Amino acid sequence: MHKVCDVELGADILAANKRIAGDNAALLERHGIRSFDFLGAIGSGKTLLIEKLADILQSRGVRCGAIAGDVAGDDDYRRFRKHGMPVVNINTGKECHLDAHMVDHALEKLDLESIDVLFIENVGNLVCPADFPLGSKKRITIVSVTEGDDMVRKHPVLMGSSDIIVINKIGLAQIMEVDVNALKADANAINPHVPVVMTDARQCIGLDSLLKEMGL
Repeated sequence: MHKVCDVELGADILAANKRIAGDNAALLERHGIRSFDFLGAIGSGKTLLIEKLADILQSRGVRCGAIAGDVAGDDDYRRFRKHGMPVVNINTGKECHLDAHMVDHALEKLDLESIDVLFIENVGNLVCPADFPLGSKKRITIVSVTEGDDMVRKHPVLMGSSDIIVINKIGLAQIMEVDVNALKADANAINPHVPVVMTDARQCIGLDSLLKEMGL
């Protein structure tokens, strides 16, 4: 009986999250906002990628905003603020992922009329966020070559639910003795239709290709 209750409670939580995510998506669509959920482990390069993409878009006259999710602190929030974006910080405490309810409250704090593209940076984790859509237009998962060439195949659930997979820090691949083609092959095996983009955010490599896949 205890196990049945656990399963029912988990199903209720996921169903509620899905409903709120749908509401978030509808709200963003009404305001003409294209939103992107960035997922990846700590150190994969999520923050820097968002910074670089925002700079490119803003130079083109695209108004960007961000939601910075982390267990604690406001480091990424402060980084995003330096790029002139409206930003909301979310600390999840003991939770290892953002959920749609948290994002709902964050959206209440943003002037949605002043945003064209919204970046949502999820908590640094490749397991917990998989079951919690936020209402974004696309889910983008970042894997760094510094994490090893088995990182993609170790996380099939998240990779399978991603709209774009980014292999970042490719400039370090040779030093790390990582085969980026193996990472791409694993991604294609798990999610055959997902675009896989090679980037090096620090060197501004592959950013235009990523923006193209994002439809921007």
